[in-house]
Amino acid sequence: MLTKEEIKVFLEADAGSLAKRQARAGEAYYEGRHDILRYRMFYFDDNGNLVEDTERTNAKIPHRFFTELVDQATQLIMSDKSGFVMSDDPKLQAELDKYFNSNKRFKVELSDTITGLQVKGWDYIHTYLGKDDRLCFENADSLGVVEVEGRFADDGKDQIIWKYKDRIDKAGKMQFKVLVVDDENTYYYKQEDNGEIVYDDSVQINPRPHAVYKDADGNLSSKNLGFLPFHRIDYNKKQLSHLHTVKLLIDDYDMMSCGLSNNIGDFDNPIYVVKGFEGQSMEELTTNLRTKRRIGVPDEGNAGLEVHTIAIPYEARKTKIDIDETNIYRFGMGLNLSGMKDTNATTNIAIKQSYSLLEMRCSKIIDQLELLLSDLVEIVIAEINEKNGTGYTADQVYIDINPELMANAGENADIRLKEAQIRQTDINTLLALAAYMDNDLILQRICEVLDLDYEDIKGKLLDPDEAAAGVNSAGKALDGIEPEWDAGGEVIE
Repeated sequence: MLTKEEIKVFLEADAGSLAKRQARAGEAYYEGRHDILRYRMFYFDDNGNLVEDTERTNAKIPHRFFTELVDQATQLIMSDKSGFVMSDDPKLQAELDKYFNSNKRFKVELSDTITGLQVKGWDYIHTYLGKDDRLCFENADSLGVVEVEGRFADDGKDQIIWKYKDRIDKAGKMQFKVLVVDDENTYYYKQEDNGEIVYDDSVQINPRPHAVYKDADGNLSSKNLGFLPFHRIDYNKKQLSHLHTVKLLIDDYDMMSCGLSNNIGDFDNPIYVVKGFEGQSMEELTTNLRTKRRIGVPDEGNAGLEVHTIAIPYEARKTKIDIDETNIYRFGMGLNLSGMKDTNATTNIAIKQSYSLLEMRCSKIIDQLELLLSDLVEIVIAEINEKNGTGYTADQVYIDINPELMANAGENADIRLKEAQIRQTDINTLLALAAYMDNDLILQRICEVLDLDYEDIKGKLLDPDEAAAGVNSAGKALDGIEPEWDAGGEVIE
């Protein structure tokens, strides 16, 4: 186990690492805290001193492209409503749905994990036993997780340090929970701000097994999961945030856009040139212009008022802004919605092309996601077998993630109509040839056209000869029946 001093050393060293600094930058941009918010302007005064300019307009507007790029990928992957974890065994599928496909909590935690790995470069899923003694999964923020190799621990076990915010007390100090977890036990600590690590006296059993619960008789029981209950998923081999690819472009867009706002703010007021002013002071002139909207000048000589405006050079900035926006979506591999026209003229091919970059990025995330889900499936299968006495294996389960893309509904309807017309033409052709083909062959070809199971359909149809004989016998029986009374009435011709 680790000592309290060692835990603090690991936490401080990890917080200052390059990976965590880059991860915090990704989180800041995802939350809209861009570098532009720290932008300041200076000038040199008459004495050559550098002075901050607080008079000029200094717009600080972050443009949250990174948030959009991340959420696009997350929502596209999670758009598969049928579920990710599948099995051909109906009973096993019903059990898996309780853990994955029909579990709303799992979907929320998985969505947070997909978002986190893009924002920070990697993230974790934490496994724990829920109140119903069933395995549950939750997202563990990678900024608070430290992996400790066994060679740094006295017992030689790999361990995880998990630090997360608990609450803010009345004095305004942040209270943290610090958990040290190995493959058998969990050690509970707490920390105030960045102070000393102390034992958490609110936990009755400390350290304790992974799960402590009351059995049916009300007795306290415990259970070890038998493995380190943290599963890491990486965005890439170097664990770099997706911000790495677009940060400079987003910063440039912020600068160009805010610079244009500053120009408009600084030069939107006209400049007044007054000749022959007879007032007492320039302050009086300014007051008259702002309030009375008029001034008096002598009606002689060159006296008068001229109004000058400055043409703001916005064309260059606007062009650069448009270029930056295009490149943000291109190199950020996102969907640029401004390039899609919401009309019936937008074909499925055009939509597919617009999604191509986003699909490529999502496919890489899906590859990592399949590995993560495969690990979770193995421990879930083990629990299902233990509870139900079954012998399921992980080979009976497969991961199937099929994101749902936007489509042109009108075009899809036209395609279905054309396909139906083609099938109808094929069936009519077969029926026209019925006199030259036997019934079984006709039925087989029709089933192929309609994509039906021939053997299943064949067993449910009557033999044509028997059906004809039944009709003939029914006709003969009706011919032998005489009416018992005269119904009367007239025959209308």
